[in-house]
Amino acid sequence: QLQLVESGRGLVQPGGSLRLSCVASGSVLDDYTIGWFRQAPGKEREGVSCISRRAVTEYYTDSIKARFTISRDNAKNTLYLEINSLEPEDTAVYFCVADKRPWCSSSPGAFVYWGQGTQVTVSS
Repeated sequence: QLQLVESGRGLVQPGGSLRLSCVASGSVLDDYTIGWFRQAPGKEREGVSCISRRAVTEYYTDSIKARFTISRDNAKNTLYLEINSLEPEDTAVYFCVADKRPWCSSSPGAFVYWGQGTQVTVSS
């Protein structure tokens, strides 16, 4: 059974940077399509970024594409999300997700495995 544990939560000033990590256990992360979702207060969960089993990377908005970088370290069985030029609108709980599906999806229902989430707050 795959388990995902996020870390890297924090309070960051606007314009700052942060790197989130997601350590997988119980299975090899390379066998999964993996990604990040986020949920801001009072809003629905939204897809942030994803790496498919076919090694295709996706970012789900132009703003995210310009400032976020998703990467994977197979040796450490870890997924990362680096966020630059943070904006108050990036304040949310960020979730690491995984699924055996071959391709990415921006739908939360497409992913079976979820981490517990890590809080990112952008405020001066």
